[in-house]
Amino acid sequence: MKVLWLCNVMMPMIAEKLDLEASNKEGWISGLAAVLLKKRRENGIELAVAFPAPEKMFPEGHDVCMRPVTLHGGSMKCYGFREDTRNPEHYDPGLEERLRKILESFRPDIVHCFGTEYPHTLAMCRVFPQKSRLLIGIQGLCAVYANAYFADLPEKVIRSATLRDRLRKDSLRQQQQKFVRRGEMEKEAVGLAKNVTGRTEWDRFYTREWNPEVNYYNMNETLRQDFYDTVWDRKNCTPHSIFLSQGDYPIKGFHYMLKALPAIAARYPDVHVSVAGNSIMGYDTLKQKLKISAYGKYLRRLVKKNGLEGRVTLLGSLNSVQMKEQYLKSHLFVCCSSIENSPNSLGEAMLLGMPCVSADVGGITSIFTGGEDGILYEGFRSPLNSFDKISGAQQGGWSQLEVIAGRLAEAVTEIWADEERLKQYCASARKHAEKNHSRERNYAKMTEIYREILSKSQE
Repeated sequence: MKVLWLCNVMMPMIAEKLDLEASNKEGWISGLAAVLLKKRRENGIELAVAFPAPEKMFPEGHDVCMRPVTLHGGSMKCYGFREDTRNPEHYDPGLEERLRKILESFRPDIVHCFGTEYPHTLAMCRVFPQKSRLLIGIQGLCAVYANAYFADLPEKVIRSATLRDRLRKDSLRQQQQKFVRRGEMEKEAVGLAKNVTGRTEWDRFYTREWNPEVNYYNMNETLRQDFYDTVWDRKNCTPHSIFLSQGDYPIKGFHYMLKALPAIAARYPDVHVSVAGNSIMGYDTLKQKLKISAYGKYLRRLVKKNGLEGRVTLLGSLNSVQMKEQYLKSHLFVCCSSIENSPNSLGEAMLLGMPCVSADVGGITSIFTGGEDGILYEGFRSPLNSFDKISGAQQGGWSQLEVIAGRLAEAVTEIWADEERLKQYCASARKHAEKNHSRERNYAKMTEIYREILSKSQE
């Protein structure tokens, strides 16, 4: 069986082999590929991977290239194609011809698209002729995220725009509209595909809403390999330190944490928050001042207004090893997003067996059980999202910032108040994550899905 994976980024293990810069995004796909490749004789799968590639990978005059890469004892074809991933809200019709060239070269039995967030998934769904052998793996859903994008930000902030925002045409409102346009493309892609994999009631709900005829397969994600062999230890962490995996755009909810922090500090004066990902609050140099966004400026104001200088550290982009080190040295992982499907960052924290607090948004409850794995607090609800309406979203739900920040503060102070209960949470979270993110179980499920799709298509 020949299977082509269409990925949003080049997998880190491929980048390493090709001596190219690796992305820290979607490293979990490498873990899944590693298991598949190691067992190629058992599963009979010939795997190839396609992804948007950096310019240096292409021979002059070409927009598609193929490089064989030896991994886990065998050769795998890696196809790079040109795509403007900086502007994923724009559909480039040329993608269709590029992907068609890859299909003609590899001639896959099944195409598996990882995610719907980029135009290449729609292009593949349009050009791959055998829709019954087309599989989309749901990650996030831009169409739904768009309605939670502003995440209770004050209207004044939403309307504001810095020099950087105006020059790049990238104000908060424009960012939200980009998600809307990406969402339109992903709805078409889901409508064309005959098969999807998902892992939460949330993504099942929306894919069935958009395509009632789709075959939905439940398949959990395999996480990055670094997170399977270590357990968090209370003795080795910095007391009352909080870790956020991302905070560079409103959906990730960093502003909720900054609003909650004064109340947490009143109970735990030594509390400190560290945030991974792009640092958007820098304001020390002229370059940083010119590059700051409206959201970054708002976060800076919150820090200053609430006297949080010295309580917040922006870590910048971290690779998987650095991320694991940060989890292990932190006393608590917090997911304070306004919307998520099933964030791998929360899964990684649970797998390490560390204390976790999360907002009850999107598909979180499908992977994290409040009161057992940690503490769940009621988060953002949008009256524009049909799944949220079922959960009781009210019209005019944009003014809940203080309320949700208060719930977050209560959850953080509560989890640190009872050491014995915290230990129970950690043990339960690790056990739950070991089941959800089992490499062997997820590998078996994926190969089972491939066999079933192929069998159904031949009937």
